[in-house]
Amino acid sequence: MQQAKFSLTPDLINFLSNYEFYGFKDKSAMVRAALLRFQEEIELESLTQSADLYAELYAEDSDLFELTEAGSDEWPE
Repeated sequence: MQQAKFSLTPDLINFLSNYEFYGFKDKSAMVRAALLRFQEEIELESLTQSADLYAELYAEDSDLFELTEAGSDEWPE
């Protein structure tokens, strides 16, 4: 596993020093979990923004709406 060097505020250092209290085996595991969670949050936010943009475009494009409706008429219920 690669290593990285970064700086933290004293409050974050104190928080990180309680890694065992939060169920982590070491500080690195706690940082990895936090970064993975943050990554998932950012990806979800990006996906949500993309879906909102598509919904906005769909709502503004009557031709696309009609095309979609025509296609869905052929789907079995």
